[in-house]
Amino acid sequence: MTDEDRRLGNLAVLERYRDAWAAGDFPGLIGLYADDFILHWHGDNPFAGTHVGKAAAVGALLEFTRRTDRKLVAVTHIMADADRAIMIARESLAGREVDRVLIYRTDGEKVLECWVLDADQAYIDGLLKA
Repeated sequence: MTDEDRRLGNLAVLERYRDAWAAGDFPGLIGLYADDFILHWHGDNPFAGTHVGKAAAVGALLEFTRRTDRKLVAVTHIMADADRAIMIARESLAGREVDRVLIYRTDGEKVLECWVLDADQAYIDGLLKA
């Protein structure tokens, strides 16, 4: 498989992910995570750290959504190379819009790993500590 084939596979996974997320198709979205999915969350809050396995990661994402009233506003960019794909998403968290950078590793079919980087980490940390 060429680097271009891998880049296109990474891009296709994120496009399916974006489409499911925007449509509110949570079973479709969760179905894109591999069983051994790993989620890396940055910051100084109860979610910071590494969540290993689909069940643990999805559980953390659902609890984060519940605690922040998380809503997707828009996916503004998707980029990919042969090794990674990046999504820039604008989300509403507790009524305030924030930009988030999500870095993904895929196998061309499923999401294997994600790193969450927030543009306003202090806001996220404060929101979750409240």
